Amino acid sequence: MDSGAGAEVRDELTGAEPGLFGPGSVTWQVHADPVFPIAGVRALILQALHPLTMAAVAQQRGFDEDSWGRLDRTGRYVSTVTYSPAAQARRSAAQVRGIHRKLRGTDPDTGETFRLDRPDLLLWVHCCEVESFLSTARRAGAPITAEAADDYLREQVLAATLIGIPQEMVPASVAEMAQYFQDVRPELRLTDAARRGVRVLALPPMPKRVRLLTPARPAWAGLAGMAFALLPNWARRLYRLPGLPTTDLAATGAIRALRAGLIALPERFSGPPEVRQARAQIEQQAG
Repeated sequence: MDSGAGAEVRDELTGAEPGLFGPGSVTWQVHADPVFPIAGVRALILQALHPLTMAAVAQQRGFDEDSWGRLDRTGRYVSTVTYSPAAQARRSAAQVRGIHRKLRGTDPDTGETFRLDRPDLLLWVHCCEVESFLSTARRAGAPITAEAADDYLREQVLAATLIGIPQEMVPASVAEMAQYFQDVRPELRLTDAARRGVRVLALPPMPKRVRLLTPARPAWAGLAGMAFALLPNWARRLYRLPGLPTTDLAATGAIRALRAGLIALPERFSGPPEVRQARAQIEQQAG
């Protein structure tokens, strides 16, 4: 699937300015899938295993103070880059680059200061996101072939370069992504900051009224638990969680059942407007 061709089709169908991708791209297919929000939580849990990345998060308000904000900002940024006109997507990426350029973190082990826009740190965040988006959709039963999975990662090289990562650093296939995680694993560990952060992510603060009068807390805890179960075995082991084949089977069964339930929901409950519009355009082009 060619993202450029998809953008041209989008222009013909809607009269809107073409985006970076389009209804013919695998990016739209993956990002419009109903399980996309679960993949976003999985990505944050995975990201927390990089000590410098987690140190930067903890030193910039962190999960403790801003767990909902991080999820919301990440979701809105990915949505803008995916569905908005190209000029708007590039402006949004430039704003994020500008914010990162000004921020610094401190290595808790050495005391050295580091920039948050270091390409290797940006690459870690990018890879956790796109690998989570892709693997979660495929495990949930989305009809994404091995060839389409490679196409998705090739398309996402553009998203990576927008945020400031050199193109030659970015994995552009499933095999390259697997090799990236294999290479980076010696740098990963469960720090105290990561432990605190994911605890808040799993049980975020909620208003008392919401906590007591709605099922929001147990529902969220269940979704966060599913995101943990969808982690690769090596990541679950770092979190001191079971890494058994039965865990994989149970997680796959649960995410498939959840996707089937979400698909059965009335359209108005199936996601934000831009996602519903994207699905309609995907179906129109496929038809």
